[in-house]
Amino acid sequence: MENGSNTGAGRKKSSFIDPGSLMRMKNLELRARAIVEGFLSGLHRSPYHGFSVEFTEYRQYSPGDDPRFLDWKLFARSDRYFIKCFEDETNLRCHLLVDLSRSMTYGTVGYNKADYAKTAAATIAYFLSLQRDAVGLLTFDETILDLIPPRFRPGQIHQLMMSLERAPAGTATNIEKPLEQVAATVAKRGVVVLISDLLTPIGSLQKNLSYLRTRGHEVILLRVLDPREIDFRFDKPAMFHDIESGRDLYIDPDAARENYLSAFQEHAGAVQTICNQLGIELHQISIDRPLELILFDLLADRMKRGRGAVRQRRPAGGSS
Repeated sequence: MENGSNTGAGRKKSSFIDPGSLMRMKNLELRARAIVEGFLSGLHRSPYHGFSVEFTEYRQYSPGDDPRFLDWKLFARSDRYFIKCFEDETNLRCHLLVDLSRSMTYGTVGYNKADYAKTAAATIAYFLSLQRDAVGLLTFDETILDLIPPRFRPGQIHQLMMSLERAPAGTATNIEKPLEQVAATVAKRGVVVLISDLLTPIGSLQKNLSYLRTRGHEVILLRVLDPREIDFRFDKPAMFHDIESGRDLYIDPDAARENYLSAFQEHAGAVQTICNQLGIELHQISIDRPLELILFDLLADRMKRGRGAVRQRRPAGGSS
């Protein structure tokens, strides 16, 4: 199970933007922009820099670089100089699937899992738009809430941001419907990024992830969880409310912790086994974790799969 605690090329957590501070920014696009700019600024200082060709077409300008390859649009957004290193041979098509079921409203750190998931999706979309990749969005609870096909065109990112900002936190979870929707309607191979707490039956998850993989899609799972869901460190007995069923349960944490953690690890292990069997990258993410590290996670995934896993690149100005 990957928890990402050592991801980000060994950089200290304090060098990233505190997620709590980000969540106080009301505008989702501003949050995404701040995260991406921090990521791009830090990328060239990390050991990942030499391998970033599999993930990003930008690096920070250094004296001696050819100024013809400066990206002035990115400069206008970030007030920093970046060199466009590579061009796409085949643009990546990314489908962001965001779980907004009622269980995603849980949070003990000043914001909830849905807030974090929306911000993560906005960040990935904003970053890929800088690469001129086609990005789409599907939000869901027990039904599909909003569906925006992947495109690269003016206004696409704004539409995605508006959808995420207005998206309600719904009712029960049904991951089966959005996965079936993507598998049945998307002909071209692409990347499917599922952002969810994955509180869903294992059998249904395995069946639908397998169907996506047989259709040739690369699948990445970002499992977002509140820290208390991971360690169950509650101090005293209290009434717990099951968000999706509506039931109230009186629980003594000291008595319940061992059983809870055992069941949690069993479920997590089953999810990991499915991903291992299907060749799916799984990242378990606590929602107090800096969001820049999600981009480092995706960078690591691209490095693992190597050149040409989903798209191929060539040096800017080079021959085909």
